Amino acid sequence: MNLIPYPQNIKINKGEFIIPNVLVLSNHLPKEETEYLKTKLKIKFQESNHRNAQIIYSKLEPSESSVNNDGFYTLTILPYQIQISSYTNQGYFLAIQTVIQLFEEFKNEKKIPALKIEDYPKFSWRGMHLDVCRHFFTVDEVKQYIDYLAMYKLNTFHWHLTDDQGWRIEIKKYPRLTQVGSKRKESMIGAYIDHTFDGKPYGPYFYTQEQIKEVVEYAKDRHITIVPEIEMPGHALAALSAYPELACTKGSFEPATEWGVFDDVFCPKDETFQFLENVLDEVIVLFPSPYIHIGGDECPKTRWKECTHCQELIKKNNLKDEHGLQSYFIQKIEKYVNSKGRKIIGWDEILEGGLAPNAAVMSWTGIKGGIEAAKSGHFAVMTPGSYCYFDHYQGDPQTEPNAFGGFTPLEKVYSYNPIPTELNEKEVKYILGVQANLWTEYILDFKHVQYMIFPRLMALSEVGWGTSDAKDYKEFEGRVINQFKRLDKMGVNYAKSIYNISGKVIPNGHGVAYELSTSQKNKRIRYTIDGTQPTINSQVYQSPIPVSKSLIIKSAYFENGELKSAISSQEFNTSKTMGKSIILEEQPSENYSFGGAFTLVDGIIGNQKQLGKTWLGFQGKDATATIDLGTKTEFSEIYFNVLENKGSWIHLAKSATVFLSDNGKDFKKVSEISKDEIQKAKGKIKINIGEQYSKYIKIKIENAGIIPAGNPGADSKAWLFIDEIGAL
Repeated sequence: MNLIPYPQNIKINKGEFIIPNVLVLSNHLPKEETEYLKTKLKIKFQESNHRNAQIIYSKLEPSESSVNNDGFYTLTILPYQIQISSYTNQGYFLAIQTVIQLFEEFKNEKKIPALKIEDYPKFSWRGMHLDVCRHFFTVDEVKQYIDYLAMYKLNTFHWHLTDDQGWRIEIKKYPRLTQVGSKRKESMIGAYIDHTFDGKPYGPYFYTQEQIKEVVEYAKDRHITIVPEIEMPGHALAALSAYPELACTKGSFEPATEWGVFDDVFCPKDETFQFLENVLDEVIVLFPSPYIHIGGDECPKTRWKECTHCQELIKKNNLKDEHGLQSYFIQKIEKYVNSKGRKIIGWDEILEGGLAPNAAVMSWTGIKGGIEAAKSGHFAVMTPGSYCYFDHYQGDPQTEPNAFGGFTPLEKVYSYNPIPTELNEKEVKYILGVQANLWTEYILDFKHVQYMIFPRLMALSEVGWGTSDAKDYKEFEGRVINQFKRLDKMGVNYAKSIYNISGKVIPNGHGVAYELSTSQKNKRIRYTIDGTQPTINSQVYQSPIPVSKSLIIKSAYFENGELKSAISSQEFNTSKTMGKSIILEEQPSENYSFGGAFTLVDGIIGNQKQLGKTWLGFQGKDATATIDLGTKTEFSEIYFNVLENKGSWIHLAKSATVFLSDNGKDFKKVSEISKDEIQKAKGKIKINIGEQYSKYIKIKIENAGIIPAGNPGADSKAWLFIDEIGAL
């Protein structure tokens, strides 16, 4: 069966259900869900009594022994009838999603195998997020997005409605939020490092309260809960542009035209809390969700440190520091939201200074936030960037549309297990589930939204359902390709990255080799090593391609003589470190760790505009690497690149020091390069160390440390990005 997510239990029986020209439905089926079924099955229908119908439904009585009552269902396909049972209408709705997929898969054969499915989701929170602040999407597009979630049995839509770049929800008490905050004078375009703008006004774009109600009802009909996000105390520039009196300084302010994090945030004073309570009053009426997302992430403390009111508040309430003030802010908001019968959830920075008593945590910077929350008896949703950020590249960055950075292919999403191994049986119960996030800085239209979520949403679906298994990825990939037929019919612009050539650098004893693979048959890959475009007459790929000199390998997949993939291109620059053994004292951050330490000796120079596969990123940590050349080797120059992209908190290294050793224990310092020299070289470092003859090279590249005031992310840990470490 090519079902996604795959059921918990499925048994194929003898016989077949013949798909009729007219499908007879029981007149006792749940009404709204059955109307949905009718819109999805391209077939004629008629109603009949229970006994003569071809699809019937029976409601199960609640049972303490049943697994996950709300989502549990059984689906029995007999030669004469399709029988569905569940405890709730939600279970029935999940069952008909399975029915729809089965009808789609077997429509050409006109018969579905007889089978018995007993199924239920493992996690109660199976979510997708959509940022409509950086780029806006219409009501109809949001409804399409919700339909995609429903198709693959996700049940939570996290709607990111406010940020620095735009306020997207009508608040009747504060009309200037949309009059002023829903538009910006221009938008950043291209790679962030280029720092270019389109010069075109953007907006006003926002949803009226009537439109919000319409979307909420639409989601409800599909058993999807919408969790609204109103950002605080940071990411508030759009709101402060409308009501500058809520800031620590006088302003003026305007909605941000570039991406990143900004120093001006909500000031924790009475007027601000009154404003936010009034906003939340209207939000709570519009959204019946048990949880209200209050953001809480990436809040610089620069303005609070300079603000007399904030400093007095810290003293008055015996708070430790500005992180304690953030906790004070979040707890005050939580108390108000709780008084309205709702709960708050926030990004894992709400743990700073102490977690609010009843708050849930959305763990995005890694899994530590979720672990900390669960161990302290708080619920958590796991959404680590390294697995669940769908604004990352999903294929070779050279063949993909511009993306935020990172590298999160389909296989990596599928490999994720939301249950941290650090938790015991009791603590595991606090993990609500899993969610993927789609931030839209680099996503200009809905076709691009489709491209970024498909097919990764399918992997997320199965992870959330609890039937994924990393070792069965190839089998899952086959089901995904089968599902593409359905997306084709719907006109969805999904990514075909799994058809493209995937390249992996591996050591081969004499340097490195380049291993190529595709979801199809590897013997249909053709490649060149002279920089020319591959054709059907180019060399057939059979085994990893040895790289012993600087060259460019280009590859592509052909079928029946026709090019079926994008052309992948990889340049190699050989040096005396290429393919050698390397050890890192500190490991890179998970979001930017593809290939691990070997990435630094694989012969590939990183692209400064694409923070995908070829860079290692270290947040707040130095990078110290020891390379074993195997034998004593002659060289006179060490080179590496570091990156500067301050808007993304990436800073040049503070210094770099080179050490040499013959035994791997006793190292001698041979050269050091200063911050000024690194800046002068713009991060492209070449260190002349004179004629040397050594077996081991150790290089320590010092992180910039805490980001200074006046920079995006001030007071936060800087990122250090490095690529190849070479010796000549």
